[in-house]
Amino acid sequence: MRGLELVNELGKQVFVAADAVRGEAQFLIAEGSIQGAGHVPSAPGEAPNLDEGGLTAGITAHRTGPLKAVAESAAPYALAQEYGATIKDGFGKGIEIVLPERPYMRPAAKKVRGDYLINIRAGVSRIIRKG
Repeated sequence: MRGLELVNELGKQVFVAADAVRGEAQFLIAEGSIQGAGHVPSAPGEAPNLDEGGLTAGITAHRTGPLKAVAESAAPYALAQEYGATIKDGFGKGIEIVLPERPYMRPAAKKVRGDYLINIRAGVSRIIRKG
């Protein structure tokens, strides 16, 4: 029974970590943003600034297995924001457009990593103490 308890506890902690990444990524995008007419794009290398909300609305966290969970964004431009992109022949005029990266998921994951490790250790300790 302890094995199943451990898997359940660790599965919860893995999801909590994924959800923390989701929340932190949404915060990084919203922090200091101005929506609508006064919107100003973020500087390259910084998290994108919130404009219409599609990027933040598309960020979700969900379990993908007993010990697996993911935080991801379903926005069609999410990867281009995170990693940058080069569009060749932009607008059919032979123009190359370079979109610099504006990471938000990687910094969010980095920020919550320490808490994740603490929570995993605490979960294992709880199950061991119960035994």
